[in-house]
Amino acid sequence: MMFNRLFNFSQSKFGYLYENSLFLQNIDKFILPFILLTFLSSTFMSSDSIGFFALIAMFLTFVKLLTKPNESVEFKNFEVWLVAYFMLVIVSLFGSTLFELSLKGFFKTFVYFGFYFSVVQYLKNNLKMIPVVLGTLALCVGGESVVGFLQSFLHLDEISTWQDKSGLNPEDILSRVYGTLKPLNPNLYGGYLVGGLSSIIGAVFYFLNRKMIKAAGVSAIVMLISIYAILQTGCRGAYLSMMLIVGCVFILSAKFFWKAYKKIYLSVISSVIFVFFTAMMFVGALRHRFLSIFAMRNDSSNSFRFNVYHSAIEMFKDNWILGIGVGNKNFREIYGLYMKTGFDALSAYNIYLETAVESGIFALLAFLGFLFTLSQNAVKYILNSNNIEKVIFVSVSIIAIWSIMFHGLVDTIYFRPQLQFMFWTFVAVISVLVSGNEK
Repeated sequence: MMFNRLFNFSQSKFGYLYENSLFLQNIDKFILPFILLTFLSSTFMSSDSIGFFALIAMFLTFVKLLTKPNESVEFKNFEVWLVAYFMLVIVSLFGSTLFELSLKGFFKTFVYFGFYFSVVQYLKNNLKMIPVVLGTLALCVGGESVVGFLQSFLHLDEISTWQDKSGLNPEDILSRVYGTLKPLNPNLYGGYLVGGLSSIIGAVFYFLNRKMIKAAGVSAIVMLISIYAILQTGCRGAYLSMMLIVGCVFILSAKFFWKAYKKIYLSVISSVIFVFFTAMMFVGALRHRFLSIFAMRNDSSNSFRFNVYHSAIEMFKDNWILGIGVGNKNFREIYGLYMKTGFDALSAYNIYLETAVESGIFALLAFLGFLFTLSQNAVKYILNSNNIEKVIFVSVSIIAIWSIMFHGLVDTIYFRPQLQFMFWTFVAVISVLVSGNEK
């Protein structure tokens, strides 16, 4: 590979510098804190500021590749699809009529991909740190869940007005929690919690596998708090994704529990289903919010999305090959030419439609190819591996990815840095574990 030849040449030239530099010899110890700071900053810093730590991690990774002997870059089969997608985004950038705005969106995409690359390069030589990386994500999501739990008992000022209150009694109106993520938005908050929920569930299984019962118990309590917080967000896409997560956890965990604990396993499933339906029956605010998913045009929020979908599809029809250029600012400028009066929007409210509009049909196909191949590799690993800990890590990661992608059918908070850095970290964990780098 051309890149590896370049890195080998550079490493040979900087060999003396590397051998006499404690910093370079221990550069991974400096990369990890900036990866973790990217997660921590996502909980309270603005979108523009979060990427600062990711950029430092990217820079240090590039320095490592140039100086550390035998460092190289490898592409898995699903990463070939990612390279194709990235190249198509570049083509879309140069074909955009709003090049300057699209360039800003492209730079964000570059940072997300660069962060993914940095996490892969770090983890492939430090597999023992995967629990630290996933654990930090779980702590961040758990902390945010506690914030949402506390907010649910306060009379919060309304942040989101997209809740159809017509025909509802005041006691049936859900006071939606929104955490500390910037910008304050219950849908972003719900998407963040549901994206990280599997890492908390994974912590329960991880500690149980290590016979650390107290830690598993604490993790289980945090998991319940997280589920409660997700329900209090009023984010209906998060509700559906949470149901997907629970279903996937039960299906995948059957590999370990079905034969020996069949009755207990079925009892747990029945209990979860009973609790869910009980909550929906007796908590009016939750019931009305959940059932509004199926109200179609009778719910103003649903109707708004349908109008946006219609306009976005028209945008795609006119720009189906190269798209309009990546970036929400670019989208909003051109969307104004297609929108129905009174229905302004920041995005297409569907990540697949958004991808097609911004970068064209071929970029969407490349992205779908990436998701399919990644999922195929992950499921194959889960079914065939006997290493329980690594199966837990891969299961946590692929379930999180599926939940984020499922939520993406009805919202585009996926493009926010809080979700992006989380998403690509999960992809990186799968990449290093299914590739055979069992170091």
